Amino acid sequence: MLDISMTRLHEMTVVLYALSVLLYFVDFLHNNQKANKFAFWLLAIVWFLQTIFLFLYMQQTGRFPVLTLFEGLYFYVWVLITLSLCINKFLKTDFIVFFTNVLGFILMAVHTFAPVQFESRVLAQQLMSELLLIHITMAILAYGAFTLSFVLSILYLIQYDLLKRKKWGKRLIRLGDLAKLEQWSYLLNVIGVPILFFGLVLGIQWANMKLPELSWFDTKVIGSLVMLLCYSLYIYVRVRKQVYGRQLAYWNIASFLIVLINFFLFGSLSGFHYWNT
Repeated sequence: MLDISMTRLHEMTVVLYALSVLLYFVDFLHNNQKANKFAFWLLAIVWFLQTIFLFLYMQQTGRFPVLTLFEGLYFYVWVLITLSLCINKFLKTDFIVFFTNVLGFILMAVHTFAPVQFESRVLAQQLMSELLLIHITMAILAYGAFTLSFVLSILYLIQYDLLKRKKWGKRLIRLGDLAKLEQWSYLLNVIGVPILFFGLVLGIQWANMKLPELSWFDTKVIGSLVMLLCYSLYIYVRVRKQVYGRQLAYWNIASFLIVLINFFLFGSLSGFHYWNT
């Protein structure tokens, strides 16, 4: 179905789709119309590219692409995106759009990085390597966001302690405003959670094809899911339970400790990132 140039376009489409879902996530949390509008136009670009791919494939094969599982999967994702655009444009039901596109992204990732659709074994192997690279890159970006958020929470607690003890001085000024420290710490986690989710989806897709013997009870898999759950709960208690201040900072610090455990301890015990090339 695809040659190498088309593969690159499909990979770019997956990245654009991930950015769109990320912005819909921001809108889902804070009713941010700018994020919603930008996400809509990114999704429109994804739909436009998918439509071109669909017609090119139809022209190449001379039939409608629904006769195999992977053809049907691609068309299914195209239908989901089309409906999402219509709902976003005419019904303004943003929550449905967000959750529909989370599902759509997972299905697109499964389709794009499935080697069964490639006749060339070399191309399929190359795609697997690229999938692993994207997975690792997304995971590291998420870890970076969580690390900066952790640092800001530490600074928040130091600043809070200085204010409580009335320790005025240059150090107090240089640490920054409490509200800004908390807000930026939260925003970094809002960015990190969907990126981590995307990375896990792609990592699971890679593992299913390269490491079929890998267990869901692998320490790395469990640790990553626990980490995602902890940061998701952090966002939940911040948005829905209106938890702020030191309590939220301590939660963030505890979540980051799980990041460290997952990265250093579970990574050494897991078979997920140790494979034969």
